[in-house]
Amino acid sequence: REDRSPLQQLVAIAPGVREQDLRDFLGSFNFRGEMALSPVGPFSGGEKARLALALIIWQRPNLLLLDEPTNHLDLDMREALTVALAQFEGTLILVSHDRHLLRACADEFLLVGQGKVTPFDGDLDEYRSWLLKNAAARRAGLNAPPEKTDAGNRKEQRREEAQERQRLAELRKPLQREIAALEKRMEKLNAEKQRLDTLLADENTYRENNKNLLTDSLRKQAEAKLELEKMEAEWLEKQSALEAVS
Repeated sequence: REDRSPLQQLVAIAPGVREQDLRDFLGSFNFRGEMALSPVGPFSGGEKARLALALIIWQRPNLLLLDEPTNHLDLDMREALTVALAQFEGTLILVSHDRHLLRACADEFLLVGQGKVTPFDGDLDEYRSWLLKNAAARRAGLNAPPEKTDAGNRKEQRREEAQERQRLAELRKPLQREIAALEKRMEKLNAEKQRLDTLLADENTYRENNKNLLTDSLRKQAEAKLELEKMEAEWLEKQSALEAVS
């Protein structure tokens, strides 16, 4: 309901719970101060997704079906969601390119490929090795599994795998540098936005003699929010490119 605040949305599914408890819960999802009381209509897509996840987690379901849940979330909220899902006691079915999230939350992997779905007995690093082996086998025109090939083919396969690893490493380097630079800029901007959020949540800011401070802070908060959204979109784009290379 875009006309309702995060607190009103939570009250609707949590009747009888103390308001302070609800506000504390929303605060853990970064809906603090005036933000917890403002209609969600003007919120960004990431903020709305974050609120939807908060409402779901409050209801403690026994099954979560999540498709790329960290998309559009900033770094702090990605980490908060990872912690929340790692502690989730129900069943979690997760589709994601976020390797950190998968490592923290997944107990079992399913391999989707070659027209079927099968259990994958391994971790993400072993999955990467599996991809490299199959790519090398396809390029070499091999139909038999690698362990059944002759010694000459195995040597050639290892050589091609090494070349492929080197090629991928060269493709990853510039993307990793760009992602690291973006994360530093986002960290600084998040700190500035947090400072502005705290300032605007302080009732003293709304005194008559602070009118210029209020106007300037609201403008800077809107600018920081817009810039963060742009950076997060660029960060996600770079991450997707890095995952594609990997």
